[in-house]
Amino acid sequence: MEEHKVLTRPSLRERGWILSYLRDETVGGVLLIVAAAIALIWVNSPWGDGYVSLVNYEVGIPFLGINLTLNAWAADALLAIFFFVVGLELKHELIVGSLSKPSQAAVPAVAALGGMIVPAGLYLAINSSMEGGSTTGWGIPMATDIAFALAVLAVFGRKLPVALRAFLLTLAVVDDLGAIAVIAIFYSDKFSLPWFIAALVTFVAYALAQKFRWTSPWFYVPIALIAWYFTYKSGVHATVAGVVLGLLTRVKTDPGEAESPADRLAHRVHPISAGIAVPIFAFMAAGVDLRSIGIVDALTAPVALGVLVGLVIGKPLGVLLFAWVTATFTRATLAKGIAWRDVGAIGILAGIGFTVALLIAELGYKGDYETLESAKGAILAASLVAAVLAAVALTMRGKHYGRLAATEDIDANNDGIPDVYQDTRDVDFDGTTETSDPPQR
Repeated sequence: MEEHKVLTRPSLRERGWILSYLRDETVGGVLLIVAAAIALIWVNSPWGDGYVSLVNYEVGIPFLGINLTLNAWAADALLAIFFFVVGLELKHELIVGSLSKPSQAAVPAVAALGGMIVPAGLYLAINSSMEGGSTTGWGIPMATDIAFALAVLAVFGRKLPVALRAFLLTLAVVDDLGAIAVIAIFYSDKFSLPWFIAALVTFVAYALAQKFRWTSPWFYVPIALIAWYFTYKSGVHATVAGVVLGLLTRVKTDPGEAESPADRLAHRVHPISAGIAVPIFAFMAAGVDLRSIGIVDALTAPVALGVLVGLVIGKPLGVLLFAWVTATFTRATLAKGIAWRDVGAIGILAGIGFTVALLIAELGYKGDYETLESAKGAILAASLVAAVLAAVALTMRGKHYGRLAATEDIDANNDGIPDVYQDTRDVDFDGTTETSDPPQR
C-alpha cells in the first residue's frame, strides 16, 4: 500500500466553500452562546418562573393534531432546518468534498466514529457502574457543535490552517449524521407505519423533482413541510426529515450552472439555521434551573459525570486514537506543518457538544425533570471546559499557525486567490516546494 498524505490543503474551490460556510457558523456560534447565557441567567434569576412558563407555553394546530410547547416546537421544527443544512453539508462532503476520496476520507471519517464510540462507551461505563445511574442518555456526548467550536476558533484559532478547519467540519458533519441516526433509531417513539410510508412518498417526490430539474419553490416548500409533518406523525423524530431532504438535494452542477441546488440552498438556508433556528433552540433548551437542585448536586450525578467525562476526555481521546490507528494501518502521513498535537487540539474542540447534545438530552430524559437538568447542566459545563482547554491548546500553537497562514493566505498580486494556488510549485505548509501540475480554478 502506497504512503499518502492526509489533512492536505483543499482545492481552491473547496477552500472557498469551507471558508464561506464557516463564516456563517462563526456568527451563529456567537448568537448561540449569547442565547444560552440569557436563558441560564433568566431561569436562575428571581424572574425564573417566567422563563419556565415561556418555554412550556403550548401552541397547537388543532386540525393537524399538533399541540407542542415552544420548547418542543424549537426542537422539532427549528432544528429540522438545522438538520436540513447538515444534510446539504454531508451531501457536499460525500460527493465533491473531503469525503469524496476514500484515501482522504478514511482518517477524518474514522476519527469522527471514534469521537462518537469512546464518549458513549465512557458514559455507559460510568452510569452502569454507579448507583442511581441511567444509561438512557448514552447518545448525549456523541455530538460536536460546530457553531460553538468556531466561535472559539474565531478568538483563539484565527490562523488555523484551512485543512484543520476542514477536518473539524468533517468531524462535526459525520457526528451529526451519527447523532441523527441514533435519534431516529433509539429516541423515536410510537412508530406508525402508514405515516412513515406517507413520509417516504414525499421523499420520493422530492428526489424526482431534483432528477427532473424542477426549480420552483412553490413545489419544494410545500413538499418539505408535508414531509416534516408526515415524519412527525410517523413517530420518527421530525428532524430526520431535514437530513433526508438535504441528502436528496443535487450537489453536482449541470453544464452552464454556476451553483448546484445544494450550494444555492446552503447559502440561503444556512444563515437562517445558524442565525435564527439554532440560537432560539439554545435559548429554549439551555435554561438549566439550578434553584432547586443546586449546581454541585447537578454536576455530581452519574448522568452528569458521564456527560462531562464523555465530552471532555472521551471526545479528544476517541478522535486522536482512531485517527492515529487509521493513519498507521493505511500508511497515511499528515501533511507537512501539521502534527498529531494539532489533531488532538481539534479533538478537544470537538468536545464542545451543545445543540445536538441538548436535543438528545431532551429526548432521553423528557419524563425525568431532575435528571434532565443534570444532563443539561453537564452539557453546558463540559462545553465550557472543552472550550477553555481548546483555547489553551490553540494558543500554544499560535505562532506555528501564524507561520502557516503566512504561506497559505498570502496574495501578493491582490487578485483574491492565494498565491499557493497559482504557483506550479506546490508550496507546502512548512514553506518547502514540490513541483505540481498547474492548479485547476
